[in-house]
Amino acid sequence: MKFGIIPGKLDLLGAGLLIFLAPALAHPQQHAQNSPAHSAQRQNARQIFATTCAACHGLDGMGGERAPNIITNPQVQRLSASEMFSVISGGVPGTGMPAFQRLGKPAITSLVVYVKSLQGKNQTARLPGDPKSGEALFFGNAQCSTCHMASGRGGFIAPELTAYGQTHGAEQIKSAIVNPAARNSVKPIVTAATTNGELYHGIIRNEDNFSLQLQSEDGAFHFLSKADLKSIERGQDSIMPSDYSSRLSAAQLNDIVSYLLSLRSTSAAPVSRHEDEE
Repeated sequence: MKFGIIPGKLDLLGAGLLIFLAPALAHPQQHAQNSPAHSAQRQNARQIFATTCAACHGLDGMGGERAPNIITNPQVQRLSASEMFSVISGGVPGTGMPAFQRLGKPAITSLVVYVKSLQGKNQTARLPGDPKSGEALFFGNAQCSTCHMASGRGGFIAPELTAYGQTHGAEQIKSAIVNPAARNSVKPIVTAATTNGELYHGIIRNEDNFSLQLQSEDGAFHFLSKADLKSIERGQDSIMPSDYSSRLSAAQLNDIVSYLLSLRSTSAAPVSRHEDEE
């Protein structure tokens, strides 16, 4: 299945979404997320996705050479269940997205539920802690907001986390906080000293043989010619502290995780100022 363009409204998916003939989930909220039937349906959907859709959209649905991201794409995230149903059922004229009305309402409903679950829209698992306390920690004693922004508040030097909970589960978030090896990238602090005595502290965003682009903790970018630099000291540690496992109690850690997960219902899509992710 291919999602294309809905004239005048949506510029959507380009190839290969699955349709799986699972039992209808017309009222998915009434089914326990950990029931055997639900687990079997999800496992079946995962297998079909891997064999049918992954070649175009990637194993994680985040896009490939032949099809776009269907999980965190802002336009797809904004589709309601009924809009997604209409796209799948009626297709998109003039694009590679055919009509799949022949599959019937139960199968199309099942597809909508599955895609929404991949986007994190149907997750109803109980939060591990208190989001309000987590918010206070995030912007307070834990000092997360010194580097990270969430819901329009915080720092600029690290990835924006408003929609982080849409694509990461509780254990993934917790692991990224306390275990440096679990983070997607490690960006050490760099100190660049110019020949006229100026010092710049931050992380390198771009670098070549002649220049470097350094972002300081206030979010400002500094374009420095290496010909004007006296030295470049590259730290060994990530900008993100590695001792959160001892600085935060288990309850505090759960509260911060819960705060980040609670933001997923109000965020449009994971959008950050750069590609790195601690």
